[in-house]
Amino acid sequence: MPAASALDRLRGTGLGITAGLIGWFILVEFVSGIIQGYYVPLFSDIVIDLGIHDSDVNWFEAAQLLLSALVVPILAKLGDMYGHKRILLISSILTAAASWWLVFAGDFWTFLIAWALQGFYVVWLPLEVALIFERGRRQNRGVSSTRRAAGLLVVGLQAGAIAGALAAGAIFEATGDRTVTMMIPAIAVTLIAGVIWLGVPESEPTTGRRLDTWGFVLLTWGLLLVTGALVYMRMIPQLDLGENAWWWVVALFAAGLGVFVWFVRFELRQDDPAIDIRVLRRPEMWPVQTTAFLVGISLLGAQGPLSTYAGTDSSLGYGLGLSASQRSYVIGVYLLSLIIGAIIFAVLSRRANPRLILIGASLLVGIGYTLFLPFHLELWQVLLNLMIAGLGSGALVGALPAAAAAAAPRGQTGIASALTNTTKTVGGAFASAVFGVLLAAGAGAVASETAASLGGYLAVWAICAGGGFLAALLLLFVPKVAFADTDTSQLEATQGSGQLT
Repeated sequence: MPAASALDRLRGTGLGITAGLIGWFILVEFVSGIIQGYYVPLFSDIVIDLGIHDSDVNWFEAAQLLLSALVVPILAKLGDMYGHKRILLISSILTAAASWWLVFAGDFWTFLIAWALQGFYVVWLPLEVALIFERGRRQNRGVSSTRRAAGLLVVGLQAGAIAGALAAGAIFEATGDRTVTMMIPAIAVTLIAGVIWLGVPESEPTTGRRLDTWGFVLLTWGLLLVTGALVYMRMIPQLDLGENAWWWVVALFAAGLGVFVWFVRFELRQDDPAIDIRVLRRPEMWPVQTTAFLVGISLLGAQGPLSTYAGTDSSLGYGLGLSASQRSYVIGVYLLSLIIGAIIFAVLSRRANPRLILIGASLLVGIGYTLFLPFHLELWQVLLNLMIAGLGSGALVGALPAAAAAAAPRGQTGIASALTNTTKTVGGAFASAVFGVLLAAGAGAVASETAASLGGYLAVWAICAGGGFLAALLLLFVPKVAFADTDTSQLEATQGSGQLT
């Protein structure tokens, strides 16, 4: 009996809630990492099997990017309304179905559709953060427990990405069969759906809510137009569509911005909006969402340029001239630095001011990419720069969803956390498009007809550095009591007094 009573007491505390959920969610994020890392080493063989060109692989990323940007806010709001576990389970089942479809997809279009639908996994992390926060809030420990848990979830995510990348190459080399090799992530997602069903407790849905259908329609069209313009912008140099194609980019982007203006005005008139614009305008929320956008620039947009720079022939006077396997080690070092950054964030969040941690992490991103400008000719220089930036990025990936959940009112934690993912994705899409244009502009101007110019890479690194420093500056405007286990009334009183430091 004493042992049982102690266990019951542990389960009733914030520590017990976090410990109980984090074990399941680390498994979920490990599988999410497998999905993100597993297929990359197989792309060359997938291209051959599907009979497509290497450049067509870009359409896979674009399709999944569009779907994730569109569905994440909707699914997160449904989680707030009907229970976060329920939507987490539904999204895992949809991801499992798409993963099995990928195994047997035999042509470009079916593979493209299945690949896009697999993007439902992107809502897992925001829903997990909402579940942890809502459970912890009952003991007035929702913010602190969520910060610690989020860092560990990122560790599971990045560990899964590394394991997936390594396992894919080994399994394919052992079997020589792409179909058999691609069954592994499908099996993993199927099993994790069972884990969610049996092991994850449900949150308390907010009663009396409704789905703002027209608000989400407007949001969908705005995201579709803006991300579509960015994807098209990235494709222009690759497909050599000519100068007139740029007018379509401008038209799509302007139309998307116009729809967003319409969306904001519409949402301000709604009692239960799709996205509460008033919450987004809070001083503890808008810097977090803007930081997520800026982090997406380097975290999602700079990985392609990093890989191509590492493979550029060093006889041009820049580049590292690494082979494909050597480049994978560089990426591996970067992923390990993300893991270390997430662990450091989880440890420091127990003692340090969370706002200062966010600012420090953003500064590390800015410093790491700034160092690329003078130091990029030696492998050790590139690795050192990446590790510095990776430490900051790893902390931010875990911190931002938790910070958004802490800043959101009750019943909106899911949508607030999910918006950090959406803004990060849009930031990555924006960066990917701009970086593609910058690098393509210099191709052919150097000794190699396929290599981008050094000026293009310097511009990429300067933009990434600027994003980190700008994020740190914006976070200075967050009230110092934000993201702490404090009463809402205290936070509002601090906002009213104008206290920012």
